[in-house]
Amino acid sequence: MAVDHQKMDMDIDNKGEEQQKGKPVMVILVGAPGSGKSTFCEHVMGSSLRPWTRICQDTINNGKAGTKPQCLKRAAAALKEGKSVFIDRCNLDKEQRSDFVKLDCGAQVDVHAVVLDLPAQLCISRSVKRTGHEGNLQGGKAAAVVNRMLQKKELPKLNEGFARIVFCHNENDVEATIKAYTALGPLDTLSNGCFGQKNPDAKIQLGIMKFLKKVEAPSSLGSCSDRVQDSACPQARNANNTCCKGTTKESLLLGAASKDVKESEDLAKDSVDADVSVGDITTLAFPSISTADFQFNNEKASDIIVEKVEEFVNKLENARFVLVDLSHGSKILSLVRAKAAKRNIDSKKFFTFVGDITRLYSQGGLRCNAIANAANWRLKPGGGGVNAAIFAAAGPSLETATKERAKSLLPGHAVVVPLPSDSPLYTREEVSHVIHVLGPNMNPQRPNSLNNDYTKGCSILREAYTSLFTGFLSIVRSRSKLPRRIIEKLESSPSDLKDPSHGPRNHLTNSDQKIKRDDDCVYERSKKCKGTHDETVADISAPSSTYGKVTGDKSKLEGPTSKSWGSWAQALYHIAMHPEKHKDKLLEVLDDVVVLNDLYPKACKHLLVLARHEGLDCLADVHQEHLQLLMTMHAVGLKWAEKFLHEDSSMVFRLGYHSVPSMRQLHLHVISQDFNSNHLKNKKHWNSFNTAFFRDSVDVIEEIKNHGKATIKDEDCRLSMELRCHRCRSAHPNIPRLKSHISICQAPFPHALLENGRLVLAPKHN
Repeated sequence: MAVDHQKMDMDIDNKGEEQQKGKPVMVILVGAPGSGKSTFCEHVMGSSLRPWTRICQDTINNGKAGTKPQCLKRAAAALKEGKSVFIDRCNLDKEQRSDFVKLDCGAQVDVHAVVLDLPAQLCISRSVKRTGHEGNLQGGKAAAVVNRMLQKKELPKLNEGFARIVFCHNENDVEATIKAYTALGPLDTLSNGCFGQKNPDAKIQLGIMKFLKKVEAPSSLGSCSDRVQDSACPQARNANNTCCKGTTKESLLLGAASKDVKESEDLAKDSVDADVSVGDITTLAFPSISTADFQFNNEKASDIIVEKVEEFVNKLENARFVLVDLSHGSKILSLVRAKAAKRNIDSKKFFTFVGDITRLYSQGGLRCNAIANAANWRLKPGGGGVNAAIFAAAGPSLETATKERAKSLLPGHAVVVPLPSDSPLYTREEVSHVIHVLGPNMNPQRPNSLNNDYTKGCSILREAYTSLFTGFLSIVRSRSKLPRRIIEKLESSPSDLKDPSHGPRNHLTNSDQKIKRDDDCVYERSKKCKGTHDETVADISAPSSTYGKVTGDKSKLEGPTSKSWGSWAQALYHIAMHPEKHKDKLLEVLDDVVVLNDLYPKACKHLLVLARHEGLDCLADVHQEHLQLLMTMHAVGLKWAEKFLHEDSSMVFRLGYHSVPSMRQLHLHVISQDFNSNHLKNKKHWNSFNTAFFRDSVDVIEEIKNHGKATIKDEDCRLSMELRCHRCRSAHPNIPRLKSHISICQAPFPHALLENGRLVLAPKHN
C-alpha cells in the first residue's frame, strides 16, 4: 500500500495558530540497519528551511559510539533550543522508543515516527555492501544481525504517544516522506494520524516473511494425507487447512512427542511468534554416515547413531539433531527410530525426517543451521549421494571455503565450514554451516576398505559421530555465548553489555542469541594430534591458530567468535570443574580458582590460575559481570609470584592471558621472565608470550572495567613475527640463538612493561 500523499499534505495555517507556530518536531526513525535512516536524515537536512539536529548513537560520543542517555540528553537540549530532531537509531521495539517519546524537554513537541519498513533482502544487501559505516555494521556479519533484529521488530502505534506515524514500504514511499519533511518550514505542521500501514495488527511485514523463513507452502507437493503421518496431520488441519501442503515430511518423529514437534514445524501463516521460536532452535541435519556408498552394516550403524545421540543430546539446550534420509522406506531411519524410542531419547531434541538434505526448508519447512556432509577424504565435490548433492546445492563457494579450513580429512574426523553468504544453501535454506565428516569404508570395491573389520569400523564410526556432534556443539556455543546485549550494542549503548542478569556461573544463556555465521569452528583431530598427543595435551601455553573471522579480512579481526575444542584441549576444563579428581596436580584449590603448574612450562616458573566458572572458555567470553573473578585470579597469581620472589629475589614475573588459547577454560599465566625451559622450542611459543598476543592481566582488568570486554589481539601474524629479545628487542634467527642471548642480556625491560604493574619484581628492583 502506497503512502496516502493527500493525507500527507501539510496543514499550513498562518491564522491564529499561536500554539502551533514554531513547535519543534521529534522524528523517531524506525528501521533495520540498511533501511536508509541516515540517508533519510541527510536528504531532509540538506534542503529543509527548518533547523534540524540528527541524534545518532553511533557518533554521539565525539564521533564515536555512545549511549542512549547521551542521545536523550542531546535531544532534549536541541528541542529546548527550538530545533527539530531526528532520532537516528533502529528503535525496533516499544521499549527502545519509549524514553524518547516521553522525553521531557520543557517545550511542546510533536513526536512523529517514520517507519522504513523496506524489504529485508534490500536492507541486508545494503548492509553487507556498504563500507565505512559509522557503527561498523557491514560485510558478512551484517546479514544475520539484520535478519535477527527484524524478527524481533515491534511496529509503533499511536497509543505509544506518537502524534503521527508514516510507514514506508518502498523507495517511492521514502521519497514522498522525504519531500514532506523537507517542505516542512519553521512555522508549518503535518497532520496527525497513522499513514501507509498495511496491516495494523502485523508484527512483521508480510513482504519479508519468506526471507525470515516463514513457510509458504507450495501447492504442487500434494496433500497432507500423502505426505504427513496421520498422528500429526489432523491437528495441523485444524490449525490451518493449508499448512500441511508442501511439507515433504513423512514426519518420522519419535514416540508420542511427534505431535508436538510436528505442530512446532507446521507454521501457521498468521503466527509470527511460532516461526521465531522454531527459528531459535539450532538444528543439525545429518545423513547416516557410511551406510550408503561405504556399505556399513545398518544394524551396527543404527546402534552407534543412537548411542552417540544419547551421549550428546543431554548437552543440547536450545538445539536438536535430525537424522535425514531421502527414502520413505529407509531401513536406517526405521532402525534408529525404534531404538531411540526404546531408550526414551527426547524426541524434541532428536527425530528423523524424510527429505532432500539440501532443501529441508524450501520443500519441507525444516530450518537447519547446519547440515552434515558424508564427505570423501579429498573434501572435493563429485562422486554421488549426499556429497555431490551438497556441493552442487551450495555452489562453488563451499569448495573455496572448505579449502580454507582443510585440504583433506581422515576417517573418523570432521571439519566445520561456515557457508559464505552468497551460497544458495545460505540464501535459500538459511544453512549457515556445513560439517564435513568422513566415516569408515566397508565397501571392498572402494579404496582403503577395512575388509569387513567391524571392530575397527565401529570405532571409526563412533569417532566420526563424536567429531560431527562436537563440531555442532561449537556452533551452538557460538550462538549462545554472546546473548542479546551484543546485538543491542549495534543500536544502543556499550553499557548495555553490562547485563546484571547473567551471573558469573551462568554465562551461557538461552536468551536471544547472536548468530555468528562467519565463525571458524573447526573440529579436526589431525595427524599432528595423533603423533604427538601427549605433548599436545600438556602444551597448555601454546596458542591456537584457529579463531573466528568476522569479515574474512584478518586485519579486521576483533577476536574469536567461536572455537571448537578437541578432546585433547579439554584437560584444563575437567581440572577446573572437578578438582577433587586431580588433587595430585593442583597447588591450590579455592572456590573460584585452582592453581597448577603448566606441565610443559616455558620458563623456570610457569603456573596457571584456572577459573572454575562454566561458560568461560577464553578471554573473549569475559564481560563486565566477571570483573571480580578476574581480580581474584590476578590476586592469586600475584600471591604465587610474590612467594617465588621471596625464594629468589632475582626473578621477574608477568601475569597475563593468551588472546586465543589452545586449551579450553579461562586461565591466567604466571610466568617468570627468564624463559629458561627446554619446552620453549619454537617461534610460536616465544611470540605467544612476547607480543601483543599476550594480554597483561592488569590491562584486561582495566578494559573490562571501562568497556565491558577485553581487546583480543589474535592475528596469526603476531605468532610468526621475528624473534626479538624481550628486554633489548634485538632480533635473532632462531630459538637457540635467542636463548643464548637472553641468558646474558642485562638490558632493562621496556618502559611499557615497567608501567602499571605489568611486571612483578622483588621490592629491591622497584
